[in-house]
Formats: sequence, C-alpha cells, structure tokens
Amino acid sequence: MSYASYESPLNTRYASRKMQELFSSDRKFRTWRRLWIALAEAEHELGLPVTQEQIAELKAHAEDINYEDAERCEKECRHDVMSHVYAYGLQCPGAKGIIHLGATSCYVGDNTDIIIMTDALHLIQKKLVNLLNSLSRFALQYKDLPCLGFTHGQPAQPTTVGKRAALWLQDFLLDYHEITFRISQMRLLGSKGTTGTQASFLELFAGDHEKCRSLDALIAKKMGFASCFAVSGQTYPRKVDSAVLNVLAGLAQSAGKFSTDLRLLQHLKEVEEPFEKQQIGSSAMAYKRNPMRSERIGSLARYLLADALNPALTASAQWFERTLDDSANKRIAVPEAFLAADAVLELCLNVTNGMVVYPKMIDARLRAELPFMATENILMNCVKCGGDRQALHERIRVHSMAAGRVVKEEGRPNDLLARIANDPAFGVTLADLEKLTEPANFVGRAPEQTEEFVAGEVVPILEEHSAWLGLRGEVRV
Repeated sequence: MSYASYESPLNTRYASRKMQELFSSDRKFRTWRRLWIALAEAEHELGLPVTQEQIAELKAHAEDINYEDAERCEKECRHDVMSHVYAYGLQCPGAKGIIHLGATSCYVGDNTDIIIMTDALHLIQKKLVNLLNSLSRFALQYKDLPCLGFTHGQPAQPTTVGKRAALWLQDFLLDYHEITFRISQMRLLGSKGTTGTQASFLELFAGDHEKCRSLDALIAKKMGFASCFAVSGQTYPRKVDSAVLNVLAGLAQSAGKFSTDLRLLQHLKEVEEPFEKQQIGSSAMAYKRNPMRSERIGSLARYLLADALNPALTASAQWFERTLDDSANKRIAVPEAFLAADAVLELCLNVTNGMVVYPKMIDARLRAELPFMATENILMNCVKCGGDRQALHERIRVHSMAAGRVVKEEGRPNDLLARIANDPAFGVTLADLEKLTEPANFVGRAPEQTEEFVAGEVVPILEEHSAWLGLRGEVRV
C-alpha cells in the first residue's frame, strides 16, 4: 500500500481479491493475447497465410508478458494496443507479421471488456446464490416467530421474522434471474473492422462473405461464447454496458433495502448484524454496537446506483460508428460498479450468516401493540357469547383511547386488556383475553408462505448450483 498517492478504497477496503484480479491490467493484457491467438487460429483455419508454427509461437508466450517493452513503446507511439502488438512481436519474431492481422484496436479492447464483464457477472451470480442460501436458511429458521409488522413506519398487523426475511430473499431472487438473463445475452464484438463492415477481412478473404461470417463464429467459439453481434459499428453497442450496470444497480436496490431494514431492527433491538468480540462500536461511547456492516452496505449501494448512470449517458452520446468519449468513462465506471457490487455481496453474505435475533424483545414489542390489533377478535368473541355488538364496540373505543393515553402521556404499559377484563359488559377474564391475543393467531399464512416460497422458488436454484455453496463473505478493515 502506498501512503503517498491515492488508492481506491474499493481495492484497499471493500472488494474481494478475485474481483480485483478480474479487472486488473494483467487479466486484460493476457486476454488480449488469447484473442490474438484466436484470431490467428481462425485465419489459419480459413486459409489465410498463418502457419501452425506462428500460432505455436504465440501460444508459447501467451502468459509471460514483457511489460517493460510495452511500456517503453507506448511512451513513444502513445497507443496502448500497438505497444502490446510490438512487445508480443519481440517475443514472437516468427509470428510478428501476422499479429493483429486485419483487426482494429477494438478487436482486443472491446472483446476483452465483454469477456471480463461476463466473468465478473458469473462471480456475482455465484455469490448471489450463496446469499440466497444463507437468507433462505434464516427465513426458515424463524418462519414461525411472530413479530410486529410495520406499514408507513407505524405498527401494523403481525408477521413473522422469517416472512420478513423472505421479502429480502425475494428481492435478491429477482436479481438472480436478471443476472442470469443478462449472462445469457452476452455476445462478443467479433472482428468487425474500423466501421463494423468487415471490409478489411473481405479484402483478406478475396471477397468471400462466408469466410467473413465464419471468422466471427470461430472467434466466438474459441473464446467460449455462443455468438458475436450480427451488426455493429467499430465497437459493441454501448447499451450493453448500461444493461449490465442496471442489473448491478438492481442488486444495489435490494441490498440497500435489506441493510436499511436491518439497521432499523437493530435500532429496535430485535435483530442485529454480527458483532465480533473485540470489535469497537464507537471511539467515544464504549457500550455501542453500531451496525457498521449494514451501514457500509447502504453506502456502497448508493454509490453503485449513482454509478449506473454513467454508461447510460455514454450510450446516449455516441456518434455514428464510433467516438472515443466513452473510453475514459467506461474504464472507471464499469470496473468500479463490479467492485462495489462485489463488496456489497461480500458484506451481505457476512451479515446473513451471523444475524442475531432477540425473541424476547420481539415478543415484548409485539405484545405492547397487540391489544389494539386484537380488538376486532375480542369483539367478535364476546358477541358470540351473547354481547351487543354496537354497545361493546363503543366500550372498546373508550377503553382503547384511555389505554393509548396511558402509553403516550404517562409512559406506562398498555393496559387495554386489563380494562376490558374489568368491564362487566364483556364478561371475559384476563386469562381469556391473553389466550385470544396469542401472537401466533395473528400472523395469517406467514409461516406457510415462507415455506412454500423457499421450497418452490429458491431450493431449485440452490440444488442446481450446489457446488457453488459454502461462501460466507469477508469484511475487510
């Protein structure tokens, strides 16, 4: 680590080493060489004067990149692709004359971007499957634990801790499907030439259109893709970058909502994120257990949401077949979006594998509000026993207002049940009322919904990707 120059916190504090490696210069330049080899092989197979010996020479130096030579050349020619063509040629003198044959800079640049983004989407997908696994376990574990529901931030009909977790789980499940679809749509640029017409290759292949089509198909297959874009300018459509980052922004939405809910629950002392034995919550207030992980999730999610606007603006500003005002922006926006998404998932995995639940606090808060919510049930039960519905409704209204005043103005516990039990008009005991207000009677189908959702929509995905499971997430710094 250098203390004398700026280093991105996404590298030093947040993103995983694996995601950092995917967007490293070394990964980029090694992919360039793989693409040059694929081009040479395809051209050889289609009859151009590229020999097996030249291809073998290129393969022999695919990994041992002579960076010093490339850097020295770039200082003179001011062109990153040509400097690496030159450096590769120094190592492969026999193949020097056929490296990059017929191609433009975008052949290696754009195809590499697609390859790296696709690999990064696969990594995000794998971590997301592990998040579905940890959240589904939590949801099932607490599917029967009643808790107070909230609408508009106000106490509402009870749900369960597990059902609430199923709502978070459903958001992330939608992200999984979006990412899976986006991966299925990824295509290479192929080798399209300066304006996308393949004119240089049509010249090389002496006007043979079929060989031009076959060239793209061969390159795609050698690089592990199903196809290339059928039409393009010099670059792949910049809408691809926007579509990819929109998927990551969807993940940020889900994570932001999850982290906000968890911070609120920690404020209520009902559910907490993990807190390590030696962790310090505050430099001043030693007793504090600040939700650092959840706050970091929310912070990085907001950054990712804002970053997703960059490729959308870039895509809308492209001129005709190619301009270069995309380059500087996408070099920053795309990698940082993936690093931020990766960091968010690492944190979500860490949190969901160690959330702490406090059932007694949950029960106490629920029971403090439940008497008001149970009044309809109490009223119906007393009417069944011969009471006058209209008269009892008015009595409950009076008692509810009085109990609410005791809670709000005097800070005392809710005594609505005691007031009703002491009112002879109802003819019920406090024990009867406590039985009527058992929390589990008010959660509807929350446990069953949770079970059915996990079994029907999540488990099939976990079974399909069972070999991926086992990640827990790392908190760095």
